Amino acid sequence: MGVNMGKGGGGGGAHGGSSGGGILDALHLTQGTLHIVMLGLDSAGKSTALYRLKFDQYLNTVPTIGFNCEKVKGLSGRAKGTSFLIWDVGGQEKIRPLWRSYTRCTDGIVFVVDSVDLERLEEARCELYKTAKLPENAQVPILVLANKQDLPGAKDPLEIERLLGIAELGNTHLWHIQPACAITGEGLDDALEHLYEMIHKQRRLSKTSKKKPR
Repeated sequence: MGVNMGKGGGGGGAHGGSSGGGILDALHLTQGTLHIVMLGLDSAGKSTALYRLKFDQYLNTVPTIGFNCEKVKGLSGRAKGTSFLIWDVGGQEKIRPLWRSYTRCTDGIVFVVDSVDLERLEEARCELYKTAKLPENAQVPILVLANKQDLPGAKDPLEIERLLGIAELGNTHLWHIQPACAITGEGLDDALEHLYEMIHKQRRLSKTSKKKPR
């Protein structure tokens, strides 16, 4: 699993595997499971969130080189009992060009941001837009996880929405901003529930649009 169980702060990722060619094959092996890609800058807290969802405890992690993949189950609302296969991809700048390989055929995108690190929110905004504007990601629901809400100076969801300019995605993507603390797990179950709802809403919209006469 590559998780550091020692003492120290969380916020990086766990050391994962490399981006091999079997990603899409693995996606198609788990029919009935929602496939989610978790992206964001390095140190945003992606892997901390993933392992909190998986094990319901805080695990100290180290920066992800490649990806981590875990299957977790929704615990609340309509998402209760639903399996989510979550691909947590490293956020270091040299790894970000690989994100596109993981978002193909995905049901939803979770984009994790550090709600305290204002200096990097513009960088996060640019990366979010690059991903959202890819043709293959058109209409894929996006959940922004506003992480580290437990820390002093954390910006609330409305401020995160403004700083990321995410409302501009409204015409092409369903989106939601969820405040969270990956270390305690607060907000993570709600995040999965909102993601589930958006994915199923998008599926209904897609079916309706296909039925309309051209």
